[in-house]
Amino acid sequence: MIAALSEKTEAIYQQVIARNPGETEFHQAVKEVLESLSPVLVKYPEFAEQKIIERICEPERQIIFRVPWQDDHGEVQINRGFRVQFNSAIGPYKGGLRFHPSVYLGIIKFLGFEQLFKNALTGMPIGGGKGGSDFDPKGKSDNEVMRFCQSFMTELYRHLGEYVDVPAGDIGVGGREIGYLFGQYKRITNKYESGVLTGKGIGWGGSLVRKEATGYGTTYFVREMLKARKDTLEGKTCVVSGSGNVAIYTIEQLMKQGARVIACSDSHGVVRHDEGIDLDLVKQLKEVERRRIADYVKHHKDAHYVAGGNIWDIPCQVAMPSATQNEINGKDAATLVKNGCIAVGEGANMPTVPEGVRVFLDAGIAYGPGKAANAGGVATSALEMQQNASRDSWTHEYTEHKLDEIMTRIHALTYETAAEFGAPGNYVVGANIAGFIMVAKPMVALGLV
Repeated sequence: MIAALSEKTEAIYQQVIARNPGETEFHQAVKEVLESLSPVLVKYPEFAEQKIIERICEPERQIIFRVPWQDDHGEVQINRGFRVQFNSAIGPYKGGLRFHPSVYLGIIKFLGFEQLFKNALTGMPIGGGKGGSDFDPKGKSDNEVMRFCQSFMTELYRHLGEYVDVPAGDIGVGGREIGYLFGQYKRITNKYESGVLTGKGIGWGGSLVRKEATGYGTTYFVREMLKARKDTLEGKTCVVSGSGNVAIYTIEQLMKQGARVIACSDSHGVVRHDEGIDLDLVKQLKEVERRRIADYVKHHKDAHYVAGGNIWDIPCQVAMPSATQNEINGKDAATLVKNGCIAVGEGANMPTVPEGVRVFLDAGIAYGPGKAANAGGVATSALEMQQNASRDSWTHEYTEHKLDEIMTRIHALTYETAAEFGAPGNYVVGANIAGFIMVAKPMVALGLV
């Protein structure tokens, strides 16, 4: 079960709402963490005395800026850019950039808050941050994307640095965008500071496995949850929402673990293929041709596409939400449980609404929250930073092994922490408490900064 807020944490939560009006996603993320923290304040009274929770809920720095750029028709366009540097108690700010029309300050703060604890769970020396813009790269030419990225970086560069803030990609920011951003950073600063961005191309400072990392990592975490229950992914029927980078490599690793993936989706609809999703075709459609998943059925007549369909209505044993926030509501969660789902691994950030989380926890299924389950992406970004700092490059096998080790360690930490604080098997409690303590202790040590 999810605990109710105590009098102390309720007062903090109300203060967060009052100071951040209208930022509903941020409010949701804060409440989800605060619901786990009452026993922590009992064990560590110094956290309350030094107002660690209140300080963690307030970003160290919030940057908002104008991004003017010119489209291919010569028209001037204006977007808004953001970078929220949430907390640097354990290392330089680290977190992706999201380019999507839905982006506003509340989304970036929610993502940055989640990122802080996720980064801590990796055990790597990286703080939490997030950024982005309401710019939509879909339908834009390469030249338009380049001009936007150059304008965006012309402002953002002054707030970045290898030991200050190291962004990566997120929704709408892939290898193309990272290339344009890094090129402009190099041009302005006259430095080949490869450690200032992660998710770079392999030929210019990038890390092998970075593309696969979030999807692979989430699958490793689900593997460990099932292992703790004396079970495996072998032969399990799975559905994966989305068909972007995270979803594609979740599907790939599930198949490597012997599972059968029968459905994936995009923002327009759902494709179901009971014989098993053709991963090579999905990669061709989404990574090469940038087409809609609806075109899948042109190549497989035995597959079915439902425009506007709900992937969570499809019976499965393992569900992997890998698209965006709040994509599983309470009704969806109940449907999944009713249809025999035994495990959920969140490849996206906060894809399940609080009501849905309660359904999963009450049903006793293996539920891996995003701040633990999808930490593989940022973990591999930190490995990329290590390689950049040492001017080194690692093999695919070595990097994937390191990622597997990190995700296995995160599972053990969250599993053991949940048991220590009286909630065995509850990875929400385990992730929230473990991540919070790993940030709070350094904040106490560093004083009022």
